[in-house]
Amino acid sequence: MAGTGSGPDEGGILGREYRALTFGVVSVVLLVAFEATAVGTAMPVAARDLHGLGLYAFGFSGYFTTSLFAMVVSGQWCDRGGPLAPLATGIAAFAAGLVISGTAGTMGVFVLGRAVQGLGGGLVIVALYVVVGLAYPERLRPAVMASFSASWVVPSIVGPLVSGTVTEQLGWRWVFLAIPVLVVLPLAVMLPALRRTAAHAAPRDTARPRMDGRRIGLAALLALGAVLLQYAGQDLRPLSVLPALAGAGLMVPAALRLLPRGTFRAARGLPTIVLMRGLAAGTFAAAETFIPLMLVTQRGLSPTLAGLSLAGGGLTWALGSYLQARPRFEPVRERLVQVGMLLTAGAIAVVPLALDHAVPTAVVAVAWCAGGMGMGMTISTLTVLMLRVSRPADTGTNSAALQVGDALANVVLVGAAGSVFAALGGGSVAPVAHAAARTAAHPAAFAAVFLPAAALALAAAAISRRLRPKAG
Repeated sequence: MAGTGSGPDEGGILGREYRALTFGVVSVVLLVAFEATAVGTAMPVAARDLHGLGLYAFGFSGYFTTSLFAMVVSGQWCDRGGPLAPLATGIAAFAAGLVISGTAGTMGVFVLGRAVQGLGGGLVIVALYVVVGLAYPERLRPAVMASFSASWVVPSIVGPLVSGTVTEQLGWRWVFLAIPVLVVLPLAVMLPALRRTAAHAAPRDTARPRMDGRRIGLAALLALGAVLLQYAGQDLRPLSVLPALAGAGLMVPAALRLLPRGTFRAARGLPTIVLMRGLAAGTFAAAETFIPLMLVTQRGLSPTLAGLSLAGGGLTWALGSYLQARPRFEPVRERLVQVGMLLTAGAIAVVPLALDHAVPTAVVAVAWCAGGMGMGMTISTLTVLMLRVSRPADTGTNSAALQVGDALANVVLVGAAGSVFAALGGGSVAPVAHAAARTAAHPAAFAAVFLPAAALALAAAAISRRLRPKAG
C-alpha cells in the first residue's frame, strides 16, 4: 500500500520534499555500515588478543541475539508513538556498545559490548523501515532501499582498509572507539531534519495502540533461548545438552508467536517474505563471519587484506539493489529474489576452494562480488514486498517481524556454524578445550561452515516461488 507521505514526489527521493529525510536516514545507515565492515576486519585480531577464539562466533551472534528483543520493542514503540524516539535511543545504545567493546579487557566483556550494540541496532533498523513506509510513496520505496545499499559502498571499500591499517598500526581497540566519533557530525547535522520529517510522517490517528507486553515478553524469551542455544553449541561437554534443550524450549514457541502465522511452512505472501529474509541474511552472515578468520589463519593474509577480500561484495550489493529499483523489474520482483539466492548460493560454495593453497585467495573476492550482487537484489526486494503487503497501521509490526526473522536466522545459523567450527577443532568455550584449539583451526572446520550454508541458500531459491500472495 502507498505510504502516508503527502505532496508531489517529483524529483524522486532527492527532490525538495524528501531530500532532508533521505540524507538523514542514509547517514544512519552509514553508521551501521562503517561498524559492520570495520568490526569484521578487526574481529580476528581482537579474539586472538583477548584469548577468546572459542567465543569468536559470539562476537557476531551476540549482536543478533539482543537485536531480536530490541526489534520487537522498536516495532511496538514505532506503532505507538512514531519512529523518532526508538531511532534516537538506538543510535545512543549503538555508540555505547562500541565503547564497551573497545575498552574490554576480556572476551566476555567484548561480547557484552556487542550485545549492547545489538540493542541499539535492533531499535534503529525497524525505525528506519517505518520511516520509509510512512514517509515515502510506494513508487519511491525501491529507490530508498537502493540508497540504503549504496550507503554501504564507501564503507565496504574504505572500512576494511582503514580498519586493517588502524588494527595493525594502533591496535584493534581504536577501530571500535573511533567509529562513534566519525558519525557525530553527520548525525548532528541530519537529526533535526529527520526529527521534523519523521514527526510529520507519524501515525495521525489519536487512538494509538498500547505496547503489547505479551509480544515483548515473547521477544525476551526468544533472546534468552538464543543465548542458551548458542552457549550449548560452543560447549563441547556432554552436559551442554541441558542448556540446548532449555534454549530450544524457549525459542521455538516464542518464534511461532512472534512471526506471521505460516512462516515456517512458507505460506504464501508475508510469511514467505519473512522466511526468505531470514534464510538470505542467515546463510550470507554465517559464511561472511568466518571468511576473514579463514584467510588470516589458513592463508596467512593480514587483517587488512582479509577485510578487503569482502569489499567487492559491498559494491555489487549496491549494484544489485540499484537494479531491483528499476521500474521494468516491478512485475518480476519474485523472480529477482530467486536469481539473487542462486548467485548467493554459488558464491558461498566457491569460498572453501581457497582452503587449497594451490587456489589463489582472489577467488574469494570474486565469489563475494557475485554473492553481494545476489544479496542486493534479494534483501532490498524483500523489504519492498513487505511494505507493499502492509497496512500503514501494521508497518511497525511487520517491519519488526521481517527483522526478527532476519536476526533469528543469523543467531541460529551463525550459532550453528560456530558449533560445527568448535566441534571440528576451531575452538570451544569449554574449560577443558585443548590449548591448540584456542589459537588455530582445522581446515575442515571452515569447509563444514561454508558448504551447508550454500546448500541452505540453494533451498531458499526454491522457496522463493511462494513469495507472491494468493489472488485476492
